[in-house]
Amino acid sequence: MITLIAGGTGSVKLARGLSKATEDLVIVSNIADNIWLHGLYVCPDIDTVVYGLSGLLDKTRGWGVINDSFVFMEQMKRLGQDYWFRIGDKDLALHVVRTHFLNEGKSLSWVTEWIRKKLSISTVILPASNDHFETRIETPVGEMHIQEYWVKNHAQLNILSIRYQGIEKAVPSPQALHAIRNSDMIIIAPGNPISSIGPITSIPSIRKELESKKKKVIAVSPIIGNQALSGPASKYLLAMGIESSPVGIASHYSNIASNLVISESDKDYENRIQNYGVNVYKTNIIMENEQDEIRLSDYILKTFNNA
Repeated sequence: MITLIAGGTGSVKLARGLSKATEDLVIVSNIADNIWLHGLYVCPDIDTVVYGLSGLLDKTRGWGVINDSFVFMEQMKRLGQDYWFRIGDKDLALHVVRTHFLNEGKSLSWVTEWIRKKLSISTVILPASNDHFETRIETPVGEMHIQEYWVKNHAQLNILSIRYQGIEKAVPSPQALHAIRNSDMIIIAPGNPISSIGPITSIPSIRKELESKKKKVIAVSPIIGNQALSGPASKYLLAMGIESSPVGIASHYSNIASNLVISESDKDYENRIQNYGVNVYKTNIIMENEQDEIRLSDYILKTFNNA
């Protein structure tokens, strides 16, 4: 079994590649960016993986359903409601169905599995937890949900602190913990280490499991040089006092991952990374198309299956 710890747009690219390269993949998805909007429970990272693996993802935007329309949001705006978080009309159906099942008492794991089967996705997708907890960003104008910070405020406000509200009470989904515990290889996707991966790896029992298996854990750097491959990862890292570089990634993951895949162009960082007890592997980590996704996936699987 191979487990991918995933969240964000960088994660879905590797998830697509790995799903084509192996039949033994399980994806554990971030849930700390989940949010209640318009009476609906929206799960952005889970849905991006769902759409990515079902062929429905709008790859240009990196989120939502391809060729979707936004009549619902236009009407919400006309009615004077919040419209900063754009939910497409086709996407809306998924949130309505999910909320209906949750209101019936079904778990998020149950709903995600139901969606997976309905969309004929062969790869298992597991929420990290069935409990709601969320990433909160403290700014000079107050604390806010990560979606408000990233989507509504375009990540322009200064960050004073970042925390995972409610994580101390969060229990990992039994299936996610089982997958991590029984995996031959655990891959940390090149998602944002603070907002996409951190909420998963900070759940106490999941972190304990990763620490005990760290020789089998391979992280893929979301940073080349000192720049994030996408999104505000560099800003979040620096706000947490972590260097925005492959070295910063190594230091951040060193307790849970013994292996780091970095860009070939970052070979000058190799010695500093190794000082954290982390093995370094160098390849092209940029995924611009399907061929890149499969190429990087094959590299990871072949390199570590032969290690």
